[in-house]
Amino acid sequence: MTPRTEQPSGGSENSTPRHHQLIISLFGLYARAHGGELQVSTIISLMNDLGVESAGVRSSISRLKKRGVIDSVKVNNRKGYALSPSALSAFAEGDERIFTPRRATADSRWLLATFTVPESQRSIRHKIRSTLVRMGFGAVAPGLWIAPEHLKDEALSYFDRHGMADYFEFFLAEHVGSHDLAKNMGIWWDLESLDSLYSEFLETNRPLLEKWTGIPTAQESEDLDAEAFADYLVLITQWRRLPYSDPGLPAELLPEGWNAIAASDLFQQLHEIIGFRASRHAERAISAQESDARI
Repeated sequence: MTPRTEQPSGGSENSTPRHHQLIISLFGLYARAHGGELQVSTIISLMNDLGVESAGVRSSISRLKKRGVIDSVKVNNRKGYALSPSALSAFAEGDERIFTPRRATADSRWLLATFTVPESQRSIRHKIRSTLVRMGFGAVAPGLWIAPEHLKDEALSYFDRHGMADYFEFFLAEHVGSHDLAKNMGIWWDLESLDSLYSEFLETNRPLLEKWTGIPTAQESEDLDAEAFADYLVLITQWRRLPYSDPGLPAELLPEGWNAIAASDLFQQLHEIIGFRASRHAERAISAQESDARI
C-alpha cells in the first residue's frame, strides 16, 4: 500500500493530512465505542495500514498529549491513550456537522453574535475570535459576527462550557432592506477560498469513488477492509474541517457552480460505500488487541 507521507510545510493540508490529524480521526471514529480508549499497539497497527511507521505514530501521539487531546491511560493493562473530556465533547458536537451537515435557506434567520472583552484580557478576545472563525461565523463588522441560525445551540453551548458566555450577546435576526445579501456573503466569508477547498476535495476523491464503485459491495475480504480503512481515514480527515469552514450557507445566495453541494454528495456516497468496511477492519484490530490482553 502506498504510504501516506507527512505533508511538507506549505503543501496542501486537504489532500495530504498530517499524521496527528489522522490519529485524531482514528480516535473520533473508533475509540468512542470503547470508552474513548485505544492501546498504543492498536494505534500503531491501524496507522501502519496507511504506511505510517511506529516512530511517526509515537511522535504524533506525544504532540496530541501535549495539546490535551488525549491522556495516558491503561487499556486492558496495556499502555494506551484516551480522549480527554473536552475532546469527547468536541467529537460529539462535530458528528452532525461532519455526517449530516445542515444548510440554511435564503429565508432562514441569522444568528448574530457580539462580544465585549476588557483590554486587560486580550488573550480571551483572540480566543473568542479564533473560535468564531473555526465555528464558521462570518465577520460583518468589528465586534459583530454572523452565522446561520442552526449554529445557535452549538455556539451557546460551547461558550458557556468554556466560561466565555458572559462576554457575549446573541440575537436571532431576519435580513430586511434592499442590500444584496448574496453580495455580502462574499464579504463576510472568504467564498473563493472555500470553493477552492471543495474543488480540491472533489478532484482528490472522485477517483476514489470510481475505484470503490467498481468493487461489489458483497465482495468481502480482510485485505479489502484494510484498504477501505486506509482510504476512509484519509477521506474523513480531508472532509471534517470543511463543514466548519462553511457553516451551511444558503445555496441560493452562493455563486453559481458552488462546489459544496457536489462535495457533500461525494462524501456521503463514499461514506456509504466504504465506511462499513473501514469500521469492520478497525473493530477487528481493536478486538484482537483486547483478546491478546486477556491471554
